[in-house]
This record gives sequence, structure tokens and C-alpha cells, in this order.
Amino acid sequence: MSDWQFALRTRRATELGRAYMRVRALSEALARPLDVEDQCVQSMPEASPVKWHLAHSTWFFEAVVLRRRFGYRPYDRRYDALFNSYYLSLGTSIERAARGLITRPAVPEILAYRRHVDRAVAAVLDDPEYAHLVELGIHHEQQHQELILTDVKHAFSKNPLLPAYCPAAPAVAETAPLLQWSEHEGGLCEIGHDGRGFSFDNERPRHIHMVRPFRLASRLVTCGEYRDFIDDGGYVRHEFWLADGWDLAQREGWKAPLYWMSPRGDRAFTLHGVRPLNPSEPVVHVSFYEAAAYATWAGKRLPTEFEWEVAAGDLPVAGRFLDPDALFAKPAPAGLRAQMFGDAWEWTRSSYDPYPGFRPFRGVAAEYNGKFMIGQMVLRGGSCATPPGHLRRTYRNFFPPSARWQFSGIRLAEDL
Repeated sequence: MSDWQFALRTRRATELGRAYMRVRALSEALARPLDVEDQCVQSMPEASPVKWHLAHSTWFFEAVVLRRRFGYRPYDRRYDALFNSYYLSLGTSIERAARGLITRPAVPEILAYRRHVDRAVAAVLDDPEYAHLVELGIHHEQQHQELILTDVKHAFSKNPLLPAYCPAAPAVAETAPLLQWSEHEGGLCEIGHDGRGFSFDNERPRHIHMVRPFRLASRLVTCGEYRDFIDDGGYVRHEFWLADGWDLAQREGWKAPLYWMSPRGDRAFTLHGVRPLNPSEPVVHVSFYEAAAYATWAGKRLPTEFEWEVAAGDLPVAGRFLDPDALFAKPAPAGLRAQMFGDAWEWTRSSYDPYPGFRPFRGVAAEYNGKFMIGQMVLRGGSCATPPGHLRRTYRNFFPPSARWQFSGIRLAEDL
């Protein structure tokens, strides 16, 4: 190896190591405001205890990266059955809905497990054979950082005391910018990741997609606008709803977005506790069904994920993301109007399907995304709980159409 090749390899290892340690430190910072009891709660089958997130993201590095290395000794082989999620090629795991029953290992032991794996990962950072897997693990852990916040919020909302995860002064209410429309001529458009830098397998391959001319709203739907929908019988008029969504809303008794304290939305439960609702801020915690019903009521529709990506164009990936210093989110930069990134994940009208020519990751990570490409809807843009540096214009998030506990919102579109 030449001197310049060694220097380049060393620099890349240093950059990767810094990224690794930043992400690992942020996960533990997100757990720091919580008591041990808080970290053990599983409030519904779709959510997971915080300590499970801390352990699972560590297990991922151990199982996907370190097991390939000769001489690595697992911290505890029994953890495979506790902290595997859905990687059947790597063994079986405890039922997802039973993760809250994992009282042992305790939180201090999980932190010791993280230190053990961190030391082992540090030894492979300069080896190209492992670098791409470490990078995958970093982005995987960032996904779980967002889940830590959404799952804690759901758990605390079930506590009659309605505790605050991170107490803070109420944000100053600002007037939402005037809703405007941007026109896009469509045509044959390139969609998907171009191969430069990291991406998940579901963002590839880049391909041509026909997009019809459309208009996209300049910002997200606000709480005040959504309240108008409620006041006009949004939850009692079936004509706005898809059949499955209407049946679910009636069965579950939906009358407003999740965490609104009443249909009027005067107050809402937040990670900062119960707060007055700002009618000018984006509405969040709505399902795809609610988003689609609102769009129908408004005489518009939801954009496809391809329209969203075309409209995002070359906009910088900037907005209101998770702020590590404040342990949650900071206000959007002044003048940011499009809200294409941050604030709220945006439901699209696109089913989560493979792109033409899709190929899953090779090897142990082959099960990462492809096996979920059924019965889900695509969301774009990130949210106020998405870690900075995690998102791309081509990033495809996905959840079932009934999901409400994520920071998901609404952007309107229409045909030209």
C-alpha cells in the first residue's frame, strides 16, 4: 500500500469513527432523561422499550459487522434471542409484542454491552471489508433514535400523569406562511439514488419514471386547517374516507389526531408535556387514512412519492430535525417555507414497492428492506425527530396506513 493510499484509508477511518461515536453518543443522550423504569416500558406491540432500542442497535453491529471477524467473542450469545428483530437468517428472536418482558439484562448491563461492541468496532474501522457495514449500522441506529422518541412519547401518553420527556418553555406561536402552489411540468424523470454516498437498498436503482404535470403545496397542512376539517364533520362523514380507513376510524373511535386532548385541539400531549396547540404549526400524528380523508375534503390529493422527489429537486436537506444539544428539535431556520425536509414525515399516495431492478443488500443485511414491500405506504421528507445527517432527497420511509404514532403529516397536491 502506497503512502497516499494509507493516508486516504486512515482519513476515511477517522471520519467513519467520528460518525460512529457521534451516533452512539446521541442514542445514549436520548435515553439519559429517562429513569430505568421508563426504559423498560412497551406501550403497544408496534413500539419497543428504549433499552431494547439501545441493545438492538448494538446487536446489529455485533451480528452484521463483528461476527465476520476472526477472533471476535460475542458479549453474550443469549442476546441473539433477545435483541434480534426480524433477521431470520441470523436466528430467531423473542416475539415483538413481548419485548417489554425483557427485564434482564438491566440497563447498566446493556450499557456495558455497548462499550464491549464499541471497542471491537473501533478495531475494524480502517478495514474496507467492514467499513460499508459499519456505515449501514450507523444509519440503522439513527432510525432507532427516531423510534426512541416516538415510542417514549406513546408510552408517556398512556401514563395518567402525562409526564414530560424533556421539559421546555412553550415555543413562540408564529403565523404559518400563506399556502401557495408550485407547478411542475413532469415528464420522464430520474428517480432514486445516484450511487454517490450512502443509501439504503430501497432507494435504488435510479430509474426513469413518467410523472404527469402537477402542483404541490408550498407547506404542510397546519393544525388550524385540520381543525376546520374536524369542525366540518371530517370524522363523521364517510364520503371523505377510504373504506378501510373509515372502518378503522369507527372501530377505534378516532375523532382527532393522536395526542390531541380534544377534537377542538386546544391542547395536545407532546414530548414536553401537555401544551396549548399552535394552530399554525404542522399537524402531526395522523395516519395515511386521515391524511387521504383531509385531502379529499380539501378537494386535493396526496402527492406520489415520485412527485415529491421531483419537487424536492436540488433543495438543500435543511429544516427542523432532531437537535442533539436540545435533545429534541429547534425552530426551522428563518425564511424556510417549503418544509420539504423536517417538521413532519409526509404521507404519499405511493405504495411501498420495489423500484424496477431492485436488488437487496448482499449478505447478512439482505433482509433489511425488501421483505416489507407489501401493505405499506411511503413517507418522505423526515421529521423533527429525525437525526440530522440521516436524510436524503431519495430517502423512502414506510409505515402501514394505520400508523399514527410517528411524526407524520400532510402535504397536498393536485393535477395540472
